[in-house]
Amino acid sequence: MSEDQLTKMFKYMQQEFTAVRSEIADLRTDVNNYANSVDAFAKQSETYMQEMLALGHKVDRLEEWILKVAEATGVKLQA
Repeated sequence: MSEDQLTKMFKYMQQEFTAVRSEIADLRTDVNNYANSVDAFAKQSETYMQEMLALGHKVDRLEEWILKVAEATGVKLQA
């Protein structure tokens, strides 16, 4: 193989490696974006679940109060 062919092959390989590095950098960015999106969704989901749990406790407490008021006032509640 001549020196000119080696030089051409070396330049070609440099271009290919540069292209591969660029694609890897793009993929890394995409993966980070997806990971951030999943993290944000997980946080929103956790917050929603905590709010639903708190709301459930509040409803239970209100139901207890309603039953106590109904009993104290003699009002019969129907199911």
